[in-house]
Amino acid sequence: MFVTHLECPKCKKTYESEQIIQLCECGAPLIVRYDLKKVAASVTKQDLLSRPATLWRYKELLPVRDEKNVVSLGEGMTPLCRMDRLGAKKGFKNLYMKDEGIIPTGTFKARGATVGVSRAKELGIDTLAMPTNGNAGGSWAAYCAAAGIRSCIIMPQDAPDINRREVAITGADVYLVDGLISDAGKIVARAVQKYGWFDASTLKEPYRIEGKKTMGLELAEQFGWDVPDVILYPTGGGVGIIGIYKALRELQEMGWIGEKMPRLVAVQASGCAPIVKAWEEGRKESDFWEGAHTLAFGITVPKALGDFLVLDAVYKTDGCAISIDDDEVLAAQKELAELEGDFICPEGAATFAAAEKLLKKGWIRPEEKVVALNTGTGLKYPDTVNVDIPVMAPSDDL
Repeated sequence: MFVTHLECPKCKKTYESEQIIQLCECGAPLIVRYDLKKVAASVTKQDLLSRPATLWRYKELLPVRDEKNVVSLGEGMTPLCRMDRLGAKKGFKNLYMKDEGIIPTGTFKARGATVGVSRAKELGIDTLAMPTNGNAGGSWAAYCAAAGIRSCIIMPQDAPDINRREVAITGADVYLVDGLISDAGKIVARAVQKYGWFDASTLKEPYRIEGKKTMGLELAEQFGWDVPDVILYPTGGGVGIIGIYKALRELQEMGWIGEKMPRLVAVQASGCAPIVKAWEEGRKESDFWEGAHTLAFGITVPKALGDFLVLDAVYKTDGCAISIDDDEVLAAQKELAELEGDFICPEGAATFAAAEKLLKKGWIRPEEKVVALNTGTGLKYPDTVNVDIPVMAPSDDL
């Protein structure tokens, strides 16, 4: 392993990586740092070609010391698909989708879970607790089950029913709270304090980012070690966009990609858009969003611990933040299925609606390479599809 230390992005205090630790003493998330010169000297792009098509192909840029501690369900290397029919209709010449819907547990959350749980196993952690809007809980519960680690998952009462069942079947301790993910987080914090469990909340441990950053590593490899012009990401806790930015900066430092960076777009729902509001006001951090509500349940995060990191990534890549209404999300989800055959999650659909808006505004140019991240399968969101299907008698003709 090439990890050198953990670092606070706010106060720059550093920590030894082999200790069990949550946040910096200043309260900020901790970031994993590597000796990237040694990584570049030990592995080549050509080496990757003979490795399995999972995110662990990038093991030199991941924080697990001993491969026997890796807990994997085969996650990673999801397809990068051209959206030619949808692109032609909307005016894009190079529209792509990175499809995380086919990954284990059905969402990109598996990336953070495989690395986070593997590192927890390596550090000897026996119980993880976390709040979730649904999909992260499903992923972390599954990987904890595979690792033999106990998990305690707290989710809002109105989280999708499939997520409740997904967590429960793994044997996790699962509880519902009458409130938002922020309320679930308060319960987890009290339990962690009382029982000494490890808090796996978003960005309260350093390793989820490392799993999520592999989306950026894969995109660079899939584009032939080049980068697209624009990447749109559905943003709740923001770990995905933070991770992608981190991955591309690491590749630049290793000399694997050039100086060009894609413009990163944080996409939120209009019913919960604290990052968008902060970006529009030119601020470095966001305020708590009161009355948060959207059918894109996975991005209903009123206040992200890493909001300053999301905004930093957006500012430093000349990106932007944009909010999308729920009716626009549903329209984009339906249109994508009809034109491309892809049933994607509402959070992913929001990125396509955002891309269309930004194209109409001229912020995206028609010829640019644009990647929309679909973060999960639509099969986890059956209630987003309302259809009236006629019933036929056996004797009826079409």
